[in-house]
Amino acid sequence: MSSSTSVRTARRRTVRVAAAALVAAAGLTLTACAGSDAADARSAGRTHTGAAASESTASGWSGLQSTDAKADVLGKQSGGAHVAKAASPVRTQRLADGISKAEIYRLGDQHYRAKIVARGSVLATLETKGHDDGLDANDMFVTLTLDGQVHSWMGGGHQGPGTFKLAGGWTAKVTKVGELRYRAQIIGHDGVAATLETNQHDAGLDANGIYIVLSSGGVISAHA
Repeated sequence: MSSSTSVRTARRRTVRVAAAALVAAAGLTLTACAGSDAADARSAGRTHTGAAASESTASGWSGLQSTDAKADVLGKQSGGAHVAKAASPVRTQRLADGISKAEIYRLGDQHYRAKIVARGSVLATLETKGHDDGLDANDMFVTLTLDGQVHSWMGGGHQGPGTFKLAGGWTAKVTKVGELRYRAQIIGHDGVAATLETNQHDAGLDANGIYIVLSSGGVISAHA
């Protein structure tokens, strides 16, 4: 091989090596750039996701705080008002024994509560919920009507079972139906007008202005 041919061959090899080196370098640069871009994208994604999560958490926490605060305010407005209303009796009334008194509270429409108080202690509670209520307090009889009226009287009780004449022309037929459970049919000119029944709790009735109490022990009394 001539010397000129050798030189040309060497030049071509040099060019090919240089070109390959350039291609490899370009590939490394592109790979590095792609890696850098991906890292930046991942970093940006993490930053964005973190910010969104942080914002969401903050928003949710703020919402919870707002809800709690709102509930607290509503509780104070509704529950507090109800407690305040129930805490003060609409009136206080002296009872027939001359010692005790009834504190009457209005809880709603035809819904009243009467606390029987003596010497600073609550002895019993009457409450109307769709019906009158009554109490035999050691031979003092007390009724609480749907309109919040309290009536009390002493004595006049009849021990059931049995049939008894009551004030106002009424007749009471008292029967025992169980332990501390008695039933009284209140009978007028036209037959049975009402029924009282005790279930370990005394019962009361306003029968056209005649107040009747049936105790859980079967004692019935009426007063005009």
